[in-house]
Amino acid sequence: MTIDALLTTIADRRAEFTALRDLPREVMDEFRQAGIYRAATPQMFGGDALPPAEFLRLVERIAEVDGSAGWMAAIEVAKIYLTALPLETQAELYKTGPDIVFAGALFPLQPAERVPGGFKISGRWRFASGCTSADFLAVGIQTDDGPRLAVLRPEDAEIVENWDVIGLEGTGSHDLQVNGVVVTDEWTFARGGRSNVDEPLYHYPAVPYAAQALAAVNLGIARAALDHVIHIGSVRSGHTGAPRLADRPHARITVGKAEAALRSARAFFYEVTNEVPKQASTIRLAARHAAEVGFEVVRTAYGLSGIAAISNDHPLQRYLRDASVVPHHALLTESVYDEAGSALME
Repeated sequence: MTIDALLTTIADRRAEFTALRDLPREVMDEFRQAGIYRAATPQMFGGDALPPAEFLRLVERIAEVDGSAGWMAAIEVAKIYLTALPLETQAELYKTGPDIVFAGALFPLQPAERVPGGFKISGRWRFASGCTSADFLAVGIQTDDGPRLAVLRPEDAEIVENWDVIGLEGTGSHDLQVNGVVVTDEWTFARGGRSNVDEPLYHYPAVPYAAQALAAVNLGIARAALDHVIHIGSVRSGHTGAPRLADRPHARITVGKAEAALRSARAFFYEVTNEVPKQASTIRLAARHAAEVGFEVVRTAYGLSGIAAISNDHPLQRYLRDASVVPHHALLTESVYDEAGSALME
């Protein structure tokens, strides 16, 4: 399965993703076959451990076709958290192969009862993107030593199918319910904790990388939305017979500004990805900025599209809904600007 073949599947079935509120398991299997779910698997366990910039461009490319599919690719980066597990535990994770789907629901952190050799866990967690196809799950727990993630088998958790949202509908980001499951110490870890795998990818800041992967979804959606307006504005007149957008100075100026904004945000985004040493706050800043600018570009494209864009089957409806969700993720909220400003002004 090539990436091009996967993109064809996504384009053909994206309406189905919205209707199902999830990606069907056979489509997720095509993601595996295309190598998406080995991109963050350590090479020592048969994975590709792709350089961040290479994987982020792949997420962008998928998101141009469908935002939900791009998000389902982006969740792969969460597997770099798993390298904080003991190597023996990681070997167990990958014993059937490197192409596993890992889904996490970190919040709200739930108190865990300390028992001999591990933790007894109960509670409910939100936003477990990809959980219906996951080979392993993780939930956030509060322990005496601080917050940790506990890794579970799918049979240890109940999926509460309540994903009913305005955008990124196809991500199946349902709740997880766990009732009294005991997880041993070697299957828990601190998110962003020190990696036990000494490969280049795992020296990259883990939490900022997760933010980047999600933000890359909006870069892809924004590219698709702006390209749509540029194409339609060049070939069609207005609904009332008004001149083409390409013949209106205001529309041309607006498109030019949007193009500059999107390319500038994207350039900053990849510039910090390749910086050495990597500054976590600057990476988060570039990710938040990309998510925000991506949404603004989509809104601009929607505004330029006129009355046609209000139809539910218009492409910009999907772009607008999906792009509006991304900046609300906890890793991409406006507070990132405050954190980055504080770091810059130390």
